[in-house]
Amino acid sequence: MKLKNALENISKSHEEDKLNTLYTPWGEQLDPTHIWEEYPRPQMRRDHYQMLNGYWEYCFAQADTPIIPGAPFLPEGKILVPFSPESLLSGVSRQLKPEEYLWYQRLITLEKPDAPLSRCLLHFDAVDQEADVYINGVHAAYHMGGYLPFSLELPLPDAPSAKLTFLIQVRVRDVSDTSYHARGKQTLKRGGMFYTAQSGIWQSVWYEWVPDNYVHSMQLTPDFDHRICELRLTGTQPFTNITLTNDVGIPYPILSCCPENPCEACCTASRTVKSLIDKAACAVPASQADSEPPCHITRLVFALPEATDFLPWTPDTPHLYPLRIQAGEDVIHSYFAMRSFTVEKDEQGIARFCLNQKPLFLHGILDQGYWPDGLMTAPCDEAFVYDIQLAKSLGFNMIRKHIKIEPLRWYYHCDRLGMIVWQDMVNGGTKYNMPYVCYLPTLLPWAGRHLADNHYRLLARSDQEGREEWLTECAETIRHLYNVPSLAVWVPFNEAWGQFDAVKVCELVKKEDPTRPVDATSGWFDQGCGDFRSIHNYFRRLKAEPESDRACVISEYGGYACHIPGHSSVDRIYGYRKYENCEELQKAYEALITRQLMPLEKAGLSGGVYTQLSDIEEEVNGVVSYDRRVVKISAVPFSVFGLSHPEYHTHNSPAHSRNPC
Repeated sequence: MKLKNALENISKSHEEDKLNTLYTPWGEQLDPTHIWEEYPRPQMRRDHYQMLNGYWEYCFAQADTPIIPGAPFLPEGKILVPFSPESLLSGVSRQLKPEEYLWYQRLITLEKPDAPLSRCLLHFDAVDQEADVYINGVHAAYHMGGYLPFSLELPLPDAPSAKLTFLIQVRVRDVSDTSYHARGKQTLKRGGMFYTAQSGIWQSVWYEWVPDNYVHSMQLTPDFDHRICELRLTGTQPFTNITLTNDVGIPYPILSCCPENPCEACCTASRTVKSLIDKAACAVPASQADSEPPCHITRLVFALPEATDFLPWTPDTPHLYPLRIQAGEDVIHSYFAMRSFTVEKDEQGIARFCLNQKPLFLHGILDQGYWPDGLMTAPCDEAFVYDIQLAKSLGFNMIRKHIKIEPLRWYYHCDRLGMIVWQDMVNGGTKYNMPYVCYLPTLLPWAGRHLADNHYRLLARSDQEGREEWLTECAETIRHLYNVPSLAVWVPFNEAWGQFDAVKVCELVKKEDPTRPVDATSGWFDQGCGDFRSIHNYFRRLKAEPESDRACVISEYGGYACHIPGHSSVDRIYGYRKYENCEELQKAYEALITRQLMPLEKAGLSGGVYTQLSDIEEEVNGVVSYDRRVVKISAVPFSVFGLSHPEYHTHNSPAHSRNPC
């Protein structure tokens, strides 16, 4: 073990450091009149919508002396939504403190479209952390949870005029890491592996028009073996006259159609662990979690048209089938893919990760989704595409989305570009006992396999309310991302941060989604559940530890750091092994991949996840600098075992990159 490297990387807070002003190429050229204009929900797209991103008025107020709810306030200035106030791109650059409220307001004027569109839904894709929404001075919605969307219906008059005016106000509070709420890697005292806390509206705000009986949520489940697909549509009333076609109007044959009536308990049960499990069949989306859920479900099973080729989705051939759904008067444009993700034994009896029932070695990379100018909000849609294409060009076929939920457009680009996704849940809990949950299992890996996770106090989970809140958000995350074709694996817990009752949690995840494997405890504190033996190894030689019924993955390794002057947030360096320049980094990276990782496939390894895609603040172990202007490494030829054998070529940096290598 490289003990010196391990001791040098004890994470410490450095909130006194002033971060350098860094802009990505997209943030530098940002046009504030055209901010995130793409439809935010690609798998449930309607035609009549309007984005509300752009300038809103804002002000800060002490929580104990708030602005009168619903009353217009005197603004301090304008904030560029959907960038959090802490970010450069917001135009505010101010931290929201736990004892403060942040208020937003915007006056909008709507033009009502022709019948049958009679309802208007207002969508907030993510507000961190606690939000109250007021419409024309009246409280309209409350939502807790900084990473999941919520929606409400705008109150239209009985006889609406051609134009309608609404004053939208949002009151936000974010206590960050001073409580048990889900927060990811945000902290008020940034430093090391933890980053600047953000708050407020950080994903798109928008509205759309729908008919009286509209699809509240939908669930698409491909059956790869039988070449069919199940579709569940949820609404307040049963749907009739449902038609399914592709983008040129050719119908998908409907094999069965069954409207289902939900049990009463699904609509009325309290939000506890039991009710979460009981509600799984109803699949109420997160946006409906705090209102009476729609519980009329229509279940359809459909096949591909006879003349349509069966084209499985893979990273090399990411084929998507377009799907137009007409349910009564509601019309939705969507897509799906035919693929399956499983863990199965190969011919030698070794458990392997399988895509479409064939072993696929996962060459993955960790992606935390941070940007120097937007924090957790990418400057634009093009920036998402750049990151994913960069990962592919460097030979990676999988991204582990690390303890963050991205906007749905990020997953859409993974779907269409061919990038497998491992999705982490967002961790929560009170202050972490780092010597116990991090340093001990790093120094003594065997300890992480023999420590139970029902010691709630040691694992920052003493609050029952916090555990129940996390379970709720875990289930809502699964429902929110269920339809994403590229999403292959759920990861409930990372390195015991806020971990508890992993065996029961794994059962809950499996019940919510029986179609995907689960990496129950990534790193350590392994409780023997889930589909993977999941190892983090930064300071020792890599090795595989296969088991009879679980696939073995090294779900974090590498972390090689190289500081690029002029392209880093601070001069302080945090990384698991440090290199002076890109030439040294390239040699070390190549040796790590070719001499340590690749040979382990024959020893039973199903994949590895290299840390990480981009630098973040003082953590400079990315393959690209924080501002996305310097790509530090080139691709290493890497044969993807099993299904595909693409030839990866040396990455050519885009025009805005300057690669000193």
